Amino acid sequence: MLWTRWLVLLLCWGATAGEQQADEREGFRAEIRADSRRQRSPPPVEPLDFGFVPSAVYDTHAYYEPGAVGILFHMVHAFLYVVQPNPFPKDLIVRVIQQNMGGIKIEEWRKPENVVLLLQWIHYEAGFLVCGTVGVVFVILVPIIGILFCVCRCCENCGGEMHQRQRKNADCQRGFYTASLVATTIFIILGVLISYAANHNISAQIKSTRRFINTNMRDLKTFANNTPAQIDYLTAQYTTAKNKVLSDLDNIGPLLGGRIHSQLEKEVVPSLDTALRMAGAMRETKEALENVSSSLEVLQEGTGKLQTSLSVERASLSNTLSDPACTNGAVSHTCNTIRSTLSQLGINADFSRLPDVSHSLGNVDTILKTDLSNIVQKGYSSFNDTPRLVKDQTKNIVSGVKGMLDKIGAEITGFSKMFPVEASLANFTIFLTEGQKNIESFYPQIDQMDFYRWIGCVAALCMVVLILAFNILGLLCGSCGYDKQATPTTRGCLSNTGGNLLMAGVGFTFIFVWLLMAIVTALFVVGGNVEKMMCEPLANRQLFKIIDTPYLVHPAKKNFLPGMLFQNPNIDLTLGSMYRECYENNGLYHALQLETMFNINSFLNRTVYNKDLAKVFESVQVDLQDITLLEQAGRDNLINFANSGIGQIDYAAFLAEVNKGVTLVDLLSFSTDLEAQADQLPRGALENALKGHASSIRQIHRDQVVPMEQAMSTLSQSIKQLQRTSSDLPVKVTNILSAIDAAEYLITHNASHVVKQETKNYVQSLVGYFKQYTAWVKNSLTAEVAQCKPISNIVDSMEIVACSFIVDSVNTFWFGLGGCCVLLIPSIIFSTKLAKYYRRMDTEDVFEE
Repeated sequence: MLWTRWLVLLLCWGATAGEQQADEREGFRAEIRADSRRQRSPPPVEPLDFGFVPSAVYDTHAYYEPGAVGILFHMVHAFLYVVQPNPFPKDLIVRVIQQNMGGIKIEEWRKPENVVLLLQWIHYEAGFLVCGTVGVVFVILVPIIGILFCVCRCCENCGGEMHQRQRKNADCQRGFYTASLVATTIFIILGVLISYAANHNISAQIKSTRRFINTNMRDLKTFANNTPAQIDYLTAQYTTAKNKVLSDLDNIGPLLGGRIHSQLEKEVVPSLDTALRMAGAMRETKEALENVSSSLEVLQEGTGKLQTSLSVERASLSNTLSDPACTNGAVSHTCNTIRSTLSQLGINADFSRLPDVSHSLGNVDTILKTDLSNIVQKGYSSFNDTPRLVKDQTKNIVSGVKGMLDKIGAEITGFSKMFPVEASLANFTIFLTEGQKNIESFYPQIDQMDFYRWIGCVAALCMVVLILAFNILGLLCGSCGYDKQATPTTRGCLSNTGGNLLMAGVGFTFIFVWLLMAIVTALFVVGGNVEKMMCEPLANRQLFKIIDTPYLVHPAKKNFLPGMLFQNPNIDLTLGSMYRECYENNGLYHALQLETMFNINSFLNRTVYNKDLAKVFESVQVDLQDITLLEQAGRDNLINFANSGIGQIDYAAFLAEVNKGVTLVDLLSFSTDLEAQADQLPRGALENALKGHASSIRQIHRDQVVPMEQAMSTLSQSIKQLQRTSSDLPVKVTNILSAIDAAEYLITHNASHVVKQETKNYVQSLVGYFKQYTAWVKNSLTAEVAQCKPISNIVDSMEIVACSFIVDSVNTFWFGLGGCCVLLIPSIIFSTKLAKYYRRMDTEDVFEE
């Protein structure tokens, strides 16, 4: 049986860590719950796909449907329940076994406890004892009564006198006896048919037993052949977890570094964004200053030209109004009106007094020679380079872990090869093959024995059939040959033959019925007790409870099954639990509780996730001291920008002049009004001259005022932009530098907590892959590896063969045959009475009128 030990030990290797790993999981969960108050919860571990363990397909279907004969089985079960309605005496049997394990001695029956057990047993067997006693009495009395009956008839008593007295109700009595005998005969025929059906069912089902033997043997071979492949598959799937861990280690930069980056970016990125926006503000400030400078130059130059043009036009218009035509009374009023508006042709805004911004522009140009955007982008790049930094700093750790994982894989493979399982299972397969051949060698002998049994049962039934034949022939001959007109002494030959046949049936009944009843009684006592004591308890698993009773076989041995299999009776393993697990097609490892035979937890702690590997993972450290968010040149650039002088510009003066109009009056409106007044004058040179002045004024507006207005608009927008930028500029720069300093301080000093937390989460994800593997191994061993359905199938097949095929059929046989024996007693009475009406009498009663 060495192969069984090898198989047990090999199956043990794949169990998962039990209480210790459970404690580790609880510890991890407690730490995660505590840290979740300060940090985000760790990302879920990616589920691994280990595929499906190669499954075995078993052929045996341990189920039996008896068909029509099942009705007879139910009748027999109902009869046995009437005979024995008491529940299964589990406690009684247990006490009997425990008190008599050392052997039963005659003198020990005198002990009170054994007397009580005997009385309890007699009470339980009362129904069988009564029925058995009745059968024995029947067997004893029937031959005696038969002999006395024959002697009595020979003395012409007991109906032996060949004289029949005439009675008025003779026809009624004959009809009653005939009907009763016919009914009795029909019921006897049914009993014969029931017994024959049971006898035939035994032979038919014995042939079906070979199918159960073949399928169970095939299933055991499938179990033996498939188990090594399943174990190899479990071993090989360690590679799946290992490859996933190696993949995550190869990507430790994006995974761990990315997590650290995502945690720190909430503080770092906003500070760099403000610096980058300030760099954009510098460029916009330069553009605004350039626009102010150019617009101011345009406005100052345009103001002089416009002043000259308006002065010339005002003087020319004044000369025109000095024309003698304006003295005419009707025209003078219009000329005076126009003359009163000449003072409006002048400059309103004076840009010559506005300060020069060239100094500030020069400072900003100098500042922009340092590319702050590029410096900030370097800060982004330095921070975004965290994954590479993590990868470089953990390069040695990753290579060390890879070597350890390869070593672990080699240890697991080596452990699985320590036991010659394949050779042992191959020997087991050979043993099964030879056992099947040995069983098959007994098939001819079984068939021969079954043939003899069938012949014996048929012979017993033929005894009843012989009696039935005499009864049926006697009824036919007597009924057909009976003549109502004939007197008892003149009855015909056919009628006389019928009476003789009935009496022959009575004779054969006395000869055979006691022997048949002896067979019935023996089969009843044996078959009935086997059904009540073996088959029913096996069907409802009460028999397992007896075997699984603690300390049944020995006061110092708790459980029978583990004591027999593992020489350790203290293991909490019972036959009932093993059967249930195998019936559900779970693994043999779980059904036999093999985890008690081998401490797989220590093996897993030494291999899959050992202390050395845990120390390596815990030694993962990341230093972010090399990250620089903003170089000193960028800091100086920001400070210089704050001191560039744009804050000292007199924005109020600029806005005051910009908000004024270029001229005192809108030249277009002035020219329009001038034309309207000219139209009021009589046609002539004055009218044309005034319209010419209006046209000149429009030309001045178009050529000089409009460009100046555009320059004023540009100046206004630029001044407002500069005013917004320069508002609290030193404070803004200070805040930017403070934010960057805070972010750098976080990275260099306070980031260790973030790094530890994310490193811990990363390590937990790696450990989670191993936990998935061990959990998968446990589930596979429980439900998929070495599925022990063939064991429960063997038990069920034995129950079907022994109880459904044999015991039920045997019980049905004696049930039918016993009914025939019982019914033969009234058959004797009715045949004897009826023969009197068919046989030819020697004398008869004579009545004289």
